[in-house]
Amino acid sequence: MTHKHSAGLLLYRGAGPAGPAVEVLLAHMGGPFWARKDEGAWTVPKGEYEEDETPEAAARREFQEELGVPPPGGEPIPLGSVTQTGGKVVIVWALRGELDPAEITPGTFAMEWPKGSGRMREFPEIDRVAWFGLDEARRKIVTRQRIFLDRLEELLREAAGAGPGGA
Repeated sequence: MTHKHSAGLLLYRGAGPAGPAVEVLLAHMGGPFWARKDEGAWTVPKGEYEEDETPEAAARREFQEELGVPPPGGEPIPLGSVTQTGGKVVIVWALRGELDPAEITPGTFAMEWPKGSGRMREFPEIDRVAWFGLDEARRKIVTRQRIFLDRLEELLREAAGAGPGGA
C-alpha cells in the first residue's frame, strides 16, 4: 500500500524577539466530525498531490483551493515532513505573509451525511481560519503537525540571532 502525500503552506507573520510576536495562520477542519471540536482540530492548509506535481507547487495550489485566495508571494522555507497517524505524509513550507481571514472562500467536499442515510451533502473543507500565537497554535493544531511550529520557531530564532545580514 502506498501512503498518500499532502503538501501545505504555513503562513506566518511577526518578527519574534525584537518585534511583534510570531503568529501562524491555521485552518479549522470542516465537516460534521470537526464541527464541535477546537483543540486539536486545526491544521496547516494542505492537500493531497500526485507524483506528477512537485510538492511545493501542490502546496501553493492547495492553499488557493482550500482558502479561495492565492498564497502571498515570497520564498517559502522548507519545514520538512511528518507522517500523520493514518500514515499520510505531510510536507510543509513556511511563508511570511498577511491574509485577512474574512477574505477566505473555502472549497467544499461531498460526503454521505448522516452516515448511512444515503444522502450526500456538501461541507466546506475548512470552515474558518485564524491567526494564533505559537503557544496557542500548539494547542489548536492536530498533534502530529506541532513539529512544524517547533521547526518554524527554531528557524526564526536562528535567523534573529544571525546578526547583520541575517534573515
